[in-house]
Amino acid sequence: MRAYVIGNAAIDENFRVERLPGEGESILAGKGSVELGGKGANQAVVLARAGLPTTLIAGIGSDTRAERVRGWLAAEPLEARLLPIAGASTDLSIILADGEGANVIVTTVDCARALTADAVLPDLAAAAPGDLMVLQGNLGLSTTRALIAEARARAMRVVFNPSPVRDAFADLLPQVDTLFLNQHEAGVLSGREGAEAVRALLRAGPSTVVLTLGREGALLGTAGGVRPVPAVAVAATDSTGAGDTFQSVALVSAARRGTGIDAAALRDAARAAAITVTRRGTLSAFPTQAELEALLA
Repeated sequence: MRAYVIGNAAIDENFRVERLPGEGESILAGKGSVELGGKGANQAVVLARAGLPTTLIAGIGSDTRAERVRGWLAAEPLEARLLPIAGASTDLSIILADGEGANVIVTTVDCARALTADAVLPDLAAAAPGDLMVLQGNLGLSTTRALIAEARARAMRVVFNPSPVRDAFADLLPQVDTLFLNQHEAGVLSGREGAEAVRALLRAGPSTVVLTLGREGALLGTAGGVRPVPAVAVAATDSTGAGDTFQSVALVSAARRGTGIDAAALRDAARAAAITVTRRGTLSAFPTQAELEALLA
């Protein structure tokens, strides 16, 4: 099995703040970090570090930021297919993180939204039935729809993380196998909360729905019902990338055991996410290959 992650690769500029600002407020920030980010790149890195063969397909600019992204990805155990977008700047995220694990993120998506399905298709030539197509919400809607159709034609399994969320994503759910999302995203797509949201999303089409609840853990929805899976209690300092860690480790845990996403996969995912939230930054906060191998052994 191989995962094809099609999404964004960005540079994350992280700033530490005592608290998140209110509207119109100026605040001071402490020293942060500049490193690889973007939900597509984040998920691909953790999938690969956890041992699943992974291909990342992402749009990228022709600027100095692009060269830094290439360098970071070259150091990871994955295959990076970075597609140049003419006239675009490599995507950038500004992240403010407080000392309690909360954050706010603003991301540019010029390269991600300019990526077309036609540009991606040559890099899917070797995709086989049972491989994963992993998508997020940063691509254009028409591109996302076309890629899901291609995945279905190839008998790939579609994993969708609709972040950032759009109302129109609800129309895509009948073609999605596994859906990972948070409370806000579930509310937008279902109009409900908690277990009722999970049940409504299951009725929309996915066979598996994972609703993450932060410190409260997650809800796992399958044909067998909805069950809670607790988080691992830690003193969180920065939640950036925790959701990407959680999703990727859940997928690998299930793949290694030859099962669908189950409670054991989410318990492994919670342990990995607990590592991420105790570290600052994005790439530097993800568990290492050695940590993930020990966790999944």
